Amino acid sequence: MKITANNPNRKSWLHVEKDSDFPIQNIPFGVFLTKDDITTIGTRIGNYVIDLAALQQLGYFEGIPLTEDIFMQDTLNDFIADGRTTWRLVRNRIAEIFDAENNKLKDNEAHKEIVIFTVDEIEMLLPVSIGDYTDFYSSKDHATNVGTMFRDPENALLPNWLHIPVGYHGRSSSVVVSGTKIRRPWGQTMPQGAETPVFGPTKLLDFEVEMGFITTDANDLGKVIPIEEARSYIFGMVILNDWSARDIQKWEYVPLGPFLAKNFATTISAWVVTLDALEPFKVAGVEQVPEPLPYLKEDGLNSFDIHLETFIKPKKEEEKLVSHTNFKNLYWSISQQLAHQTVNGCNVRSGDLYGSGTISGKEKNSYGSMLELTWKGTQPLVMSDGTERKFINDGDSVIMRGYCEKDQIRIGFGECIGKIKKARKLNFDKDV
Repeated sequence: MKITANNPNRKSWLHVEKDSDFPIQNIPFGVFLTKDDITTIGTRIGNYVIDLAALQQLGYFEGIPLTEDIFMQDTLNDFIADGRTTWRLVRNRIAEIFDAENNKLKDNEAHKEIVIFTVDEIEMLLPVSIGDYTDFYSSKDHATNVGTMFRDPENALLPNWLHIPVGYHGRSSSVVVSGTKIRRPWGQTMPQGAETPVFGPTKLLDFEVEMGFITTDANDLGKVIPIEEARSYIFGMVILNDWSARDIQKWEYVPLGPFLAKNFATTISAWVVTLDALEPFKVAGVEQVPEPLPYLKEDGLNSFDIHLETFIKPKKEEEKLVSHTNFKNLYWSISQQLAHQTVNGCNVRSGDLYGSGTISGKEKNSYGSMLELTWKGTQPLVMSDGTERKFINDGDSVIMRGYCEKDQIRIGFGECIGKIKKARKLNFDKDV
């Protein structure tokens, strides 16, 4: 089925600013709360949010086989479960409805009043109910930097790293939507030179620049997803900030990996940008040496040219750009990640979330974490107010933005924002 929604020559009758992340060629999907406290599924064009449930009730999706309540949900899960044919039909129809040459809705003031909201009239919610969350470790530059810090340059990558997309299972219950404030976590740490661990708030709070992808129902338990089919089961992508407490992580990660250092919060952007919308921005991934095993071997354009920018905004000060990296820097592709996840028969469900792993490039300003940008705190960054940051302070906001750009078309993800609140005061007689 042709993806007509991607037509680069299409213009919308809704106003779209030149550098908007959301031209008519994007048509992402999300969940929002209206000013009347109604939760509904929508899309976005420019600074306008469109109520898809209202569009359906008014007959604008006639001819597309949809259940009556498909958009009257508080998550995208059911819509995602309908599969790629439905996603494409709906995106194509939305593009037609809001095309500058189509007057059907444009000239119907009563319908527009019901269907269209401005972004400041609504509140974005978590787009999916996440049953499972897997976080990968797929940037060779990031893995090399971390391995160099904690081992040595000659043994920076562990023996398995070039052969499998390394990952671990994260905590889905603490995935939150952009704008949610993040509480500094408590945990055990082993200070330098100490003989016994101490308990307290993390002192080394960090961000990790990642992209997340969301799957549909794909396979039954025991069945495998071949790599050539993997992408057809991926609905879309979001920006993902996998917050990390580095001092807690250093003490706890042996032998089973991260635990409290990661499960306190993961932030994702509110709008899910479909793989169909990203199709024009496909590029070749990183060369893989040695050649992967056959079940992971992938040819062609298997990555996306997604620019990722990270800013730190101290309280009441201007934001400061601290990192500019790119999704195409990843060594392992999303198809390889999903194929590996399921090669043992692991079943995949609608709304499952997968983190790419921290995305770093080769240059220092393209590193995807404070751990790397400050090299374990030895090279602090200077903020807009003149203060220094080794890691993230209370009151700081971390803002991530991502976009693709080609032939004067920009497809973006909006913002992924989290502001750090100070650690909660614990009273062990009451709280623990």
